[in-house]
Amino acid sequence: MSGFLPESNHIRWLDSLKQSMESEATTMNFKTLIGLAIFFVTNCVLAQSVDFMAPKDGAVLSSPFKVIFAVSGMEVSPAGELKPNTGHHHLLINTDGIASGTVIPFDDAHQHFGKGQTETDLSLPPGKYKLTLQFANGAHQSYGSQLSKSIQVTVK
Repeated sequence: MSGFLPESNHIRWLDSLKQSMESEATTMNFKTLIGLAIFFVTNCVLAQSVDFMAPKDGAVLSSPFKVIFAVSGMEVSPAGELKPNTGHHHLLINTDGIASGTVIPFDDAHQHFGKGQTETDLSLPPGKYKLTLQFANGAHQSYGSQLSKSIQVTVK
């Protein structure tokens, strides 16, 4: 994944920033500002995480309900493709996230979305559930807790 600016614009952006600083006679050191810019870009652009767009944590739902997945800092691709920074979603029901490098089991508690799906309609009987979104590579090997998130829902 590339940064916020196209490669060719990085130098122009830095030059513009330097000229702005010089013209405003700021007391901030240019090297300090560059360091802050690098820190910002590294932590914002390269941050990897998953999230539930729907439902929200604590939701009370009727079955079936829509579950929408999101991932940041990675690209969704179908199972079988082993490219860096890619993978697909898994929905774990009433089970914890999977340790990094571990293959996610194929059973009713571990739903695989190996075609690259980013949402599903989920039917569950009434009760309280822990839903865990787990991202994994093309061989279904978990990326671990960094790319895992759990929420609680109640189905009425």
